[in-house]
Amino acid sequence: GMDRYHNPEFTQMEMYVAYKDYFWMMETTEQMLEKIATDLHGTTKVQVGDKVIDFAAPYKRISILDAITEKTGIDVSGMNEKELQATCEKLGVETDSSMGKGKLFDAIFGEKCEHTFIQPTFITDYPVEMSPLCKRHRENPDLTERFQLMVNGKELANAYTELNDPIDQRERFEEQVKLAEKGDDEAMYIDYDFLRALEYGMPPTGGAGLGVDRLVMLLAEQPSIRDVILFPLLRPEE
Repeated sequence: GMDRYHNPEFTQMEMYVAYKDYFWMMETTEQMLEKIATDLHGTTKVQVGDKVIDFAAPYKRISILDAITEKTGIDVSGMNEKELQATCEKLGVETDSSMGKGKLFDAIFGEKCEHTFIQPTFITDYPVEMSPLCKRHRENPDLTERFQLMVNGKELANAYTELNDPIDQRERFEEQVKLAEKGDDEAMYIDYDFLRALEYGMPPTGGAGLGVDRLVMLLAEQPSIRDVILFPLLRPEE
């Protein structure tokens, strides 16, 4: 869909670095944004509407489950799918029968938490069900080594310690197929070529993607993504 933060065609910067992880990606991302803001404005503080956003590193870090607890007063860690459905109902978060645990976590965070993070904040350690391509957390196998960077209430970047275990990856793909059979049209298929490549071998790797258009919106104080992309889709003249 399209709104002032979304466009079907957008600009993204991706980076993958062997023998690095999501901690390295967090540090690199905050250093990069601090430098960009300073080079453009002579300061890390940027006026965005009626808010002042400070891109000075380091940024706050909070796990997604702690963020949900902090914003809703409900501890969702360890909940099963039925309990999460009930929690969504209690919070007034819209759901449907095709949604598995990952999408239910995401719905709660998106509805009740995301918009509250105005200053740059790394939301970390997503449940496995939310991150089918992401390595399990080194201290808690129910979580993954992932972050999303929130700025001005919107996601600006998404990063992982990449999953390089082909057995674990195959199991994750199989879970995605089950979600697709339930009606989840965003679930992934089993990518056999990718699995074969992982079986040959992949080093530990950190990966990140950053939405360039959303960053330009912030730094140029533009209210709509259509004002910063080179070739915005327009309505036909007739």
